[in-house]
Amino acid sequence: MASKLRRPDNEASANRRRARGRPKLADVATIENALIEVALKEFVKHGYGATSMARIVRAAEVSKTTLYSRFSSKEELFRAIMRQQIDRIGANAALKPNTGRPDLGQGLEAYANRMLDVSMKGSLLEVNRLVYSESHRFPELGAAATERTEVGINQIADFIQECATADGLPCRDPRGVAEVFIHMLRGWYVNAMLTNRKVSAATREQWVKRAVHALLASRAEW
Repeated sequence: MASKLRRPDNEASANRRRARGRPKLADVATIENALIEVALKEFVKHGYGATSMARIVRAAEVSKTTLYSRFSSKEELFRAIMRQQIDRIGANAALKPNTGRPDLGQGLEAYANRMLDVSMKGSLLEVNRLVYSESHRFPELGAAATERTEVGINQIADFIQECATADGLPCRDPRGVAEVFIHMLRGWYVNAMLTNRKVSAATREQWVKRAVHALLASRAEW
């Protein structure tokens, strides 16, 4: 799909067609995804601070009404980018096996490897660099990143509780353990990102295995 939204040649005719009824949900999703794609490219290219809604309108080749009717502000648009990337990572799906009872160690390792692998490349890496470079000037970037972190914490907390029930082991504070786990991953990730290190899959997997082992060693105290 092209990154820009093309206006129809006959805008008056297009307006008459739109007036006949509301756009279908699929069409709305297509337009919103295209706007998010264009906005992401503009943020990465020019930085969050230098990217205005007017710039995004020009790059997407749409009207201001089209953009503002879907995203009322630049902050809301950036949050939509973060939500879309959470969906694309799909780390939550890695927690549970297709069949059988959940395995806490295997699930945490699979989640961590999926999260770190995807986060070290492509648009997600670019967005994370943007957050770390500009969040001191634009607190809304940090707030959006915090919301994304909360999603991960909640996913892990639910999985820990599910495994505790399946294994017959009590867990007094699944959310606290989930926070520790997520911030362990963040610490490794930030170190690799800020130092611009190339980390092999084998090195990453070995670290994840050690980290999960260390966490599970204290499971009786959870």
